[in-house]
Amino acid sequence: MRGFRERQTRPETPNRMKLSGKFVWIAGATLVLLSVLTWRMSSSGERAEVTILAVARENLSATITSNGKVEPIEPHPLRAKLDTFAAKVRAMEGRAVKRGDLLLELDDADVRAQLARAREELLAAEEALRAARAGGPLAEVAQLESDIRKNVAELLRLRSEHAALTRLLEKQASTQDELARNQVELERAEAQARLLQQKKEDLARRVKADQERAALLVERARNEIRSLEEKVASARVVAPTDGTLYALPVHAGDFVRTGDLLAEVADLSRIRVRAFVDEPELGVLEAGQAVEITWDALPGRVWPGRTEQVPKAVVSRGTRSVGEVLCSVENAKLELLPNINVNVLIRTRDRAGVLVVPRGAVRVEGNKRVVFVLEGSRLRQREIRVGIASAAKFEVLEGLKEGEQVALPGEVILRDGLEVRAVAPK
Repeated sequence: MRGFRERQTRPETPNRMKLSGKFVWIAGATLVLLSVLTWRMSSSGERAEVTILAVARENLSATITSNGKVEPIEPHPLRAKLDTFAAKVRAMEGRAVKRGDLLLELDDADVRAQLARAREELLAAEEALRAARAGGPLAEVAQLESDIRKNVAELLRLRSEHAALTRLLEKQASTQDELARNQVELERAEAQARLLQQKKEDLARRVKADQERAALLVERARNEIRSLEEKVASARVVAPTDGTLYALPVHAGDFVRTGDLLAEVADLSRIRVRAFVDEPELGVLEAGQAVEITWDALPGRVWPGRTEQVPKAVVSRGTRSVGEVLCSVENAKLELLPNINVNVLIRTRDRAGVLVVPRGAVRVEGNKRVVFVLEGSRLRQREIRVGIASAAKFEVLEGLKEGEQVALPGEVILRDGLEVRAVAPK
């Protein structure tokens, strides 16, 4: 098979070379024929017909043409705040809406059940917080306080008894054994007092920790309730502002996830066009320049606007390197829709009453621009200096005067000294 393919493909290369060579030969022959025809006409005294146009003054606008995309100036995207199904769709895409109008409803049964559980958890957390702030479990606190009171009373009794026995022993009215037994009981009571104090401190620390934990549980439950209440409220999707419902991608029964786009609303009476201008043309752009927008879907219509923001960086867009120019555009009839592709014309400079010459009449030779001026019956090559340019014409700064006639390119190759017969443009 490989050999078969090679035998098939090898003969194509000479054919292609012959074909391309034939095109080159035809183009060269055509050029030679035109040159010979021009020479024969001039040598035989027959003058070539050349279209001549008088240089005149006009109002000239330097423009940049490009493409762009329509965007709302203040879009209001509405996104799902819960995972659920779309229950009912109440509005139609493309219709005008008022602030608060119901657009669609989401199924909120599950989130309402979560909200009920969260409220129960909040009640339990608040009860735990109240108990912690009261000093701890009531029974434990009461028992500890009772034990401390008993211990204090016992200490007072034993210390008083110890003092009395000490005095009696000095008078030999009591024995050393009685004083020793009292001392043992007193030490036991003092140890009990230290133990009860430790319990009291431990309880205080535990109560403080319980308070902090209960307070966190209360705060978490409240936050959860707020979040769930927002989700319940968001199940009724309403228009956030007056405007046009220009996107409604959801249908009844669709499953939506958190963050999915449900609808988009905006005031479309003024829109923004993001124009993609090629990098070499960015240098003449400024804010406030006049803009004209056209849309192939509505031929003959023009929407005026102004440049608002010129690009600070260049981005790649397909094979192009462009700057994104933001333009504000009047759209009173709401005809331009978000995300459509439009044609953009930016007027970078306007000149009134300037001398102009057609672009086709100007030839570039090196770093010079020249035209062929009709003097008598012959063409004379003349260098000119140009200013601003539109798509069809150059402003002439030097080299031509109003009323002088210049030749337009055609079938005859223009050259200096060529004798011609002037004809008016068709």
